[in-house]
Amino acid sequence: MAEKMLGVLVHGAGWVAGEHIRAFTANPHTKILAISSRKLASCQKRADDAGLKDVAFYTDYEKALAHEGVDIVCVCTPQHLHAENTIAAAEAGKHIVIEKPIANSPAELRAMRAAVAKTGVKTVVSFVLRWNPLFETIKALVADGALGDLYSVETDYQHDIASWWTGYEDARTKEKGVSALLTGGCHAVDAARWFAAKGRYEAATPVEVFAYAGGWRKGRDIEFNYHTNSFRPAPPLEYDDLEMVLIRFDNGVVAKVSVNYGCVMPYMFPIEVFGDRGTIKDNRVWSTKFPGQKGWIEIPTILPDSADVSHHPFQGQIDHFVECLRSGTESHCNLEDAIKTHEIVFAAQRCYETRQPVKLPLEGV
Repeated sequence: MAEKMLGVLVHGAGWVAGEHIRAFTANPHTKILAISSRKLASCQKRADDAGLKDVAFYTDYEKALAHEGVDIVCVCTPQHLHAENTIAAAEAGKHIVIEKPIANSPAELRAMRAAVAKTGVKTVVSFVLRWNPLFETIKALVADGALGDLYSVETDYQHDIASWWTGYEDARTKEKGVSALLTGGCHAVDAARWFAAKGRYEAATPVEVFAYAGGWRKGRDIEFNYHTNSFRPAPPLEYDDLEMVLIRFDNGVVAKVSVNYGCVMPYMFPIEVFGDRGTIKDNRVWSTKFPGQKGWIEIPTILPDSADVSHHPFQGQIDHFVECLRSGTESHCNLEDAIKTHEIVFAAQRCYETRQPVKLPLEGV
């Protein structure tokens, strides 16, 4: 008897949805059955771009969730809708792929956790850089002891987020975007957790956070467009474009994480990992594991050096999640794990109000 294909509903038909659709289409165990969005034309475009036939389109999410044969829901809507959409999918008994950030508040995290726990569905969160080849190489070196015992990690999300991005109008607002660290910088927060743990598929647990915010773009109606290398008028950010965060993990590792939306430069994602037997700086390694080393060893691999979603390893993430479903195991990047990343973001927000370190886990999450 042929193995049952897992049916997929992609909810949201924006930029990133196209990558999820391509990844699910390429996986031999899944089939896209439906796409839902506010506009049928958006659904049609995503289907046409992927060469999909016999796919149902919906503008009603509830009806889409009821589509026969759907096992997995991929939540690709704007971030302020992620919690609501995830809870609805969980209540419908569907396994869920959740785009980041997963929620806009600790209260939403709590509600999502309760819904998933109640129904027992499986989840994966799109901290997709965990499947980037450089990330995988660094994680393997750390797990193999090439750096010895870790004591410090630094990760930075340096990205001139501006109106060239189709999601900017929502993301720039305090109500829907919340903060730079949440909207985009959460990738750097998650990377710090990932590299701070020595286990091959383990992320470190944060216990304390302190943060500062600043920059130059908040409230200013001008932006830099690195695609054209020029400044131009634009709706302003409603929050600080720069955040710098210190994190202490339960294993003793200390991390420095920053997000910088005001940088006048193309996208970069710097990484530094320090141990008592070696150091990694981006794709360069220095380790006592390599006797007689006289210079940095450069790893010729794919770096996280582009903001284009087509550059991101969604195929690795989706293949991993499908295998989790087939084997009945939980993802290392599931909702429960991602909550720890988001708690750091919300703890930073509290720091700006109290000017005091914040202990984790947050109360009420």
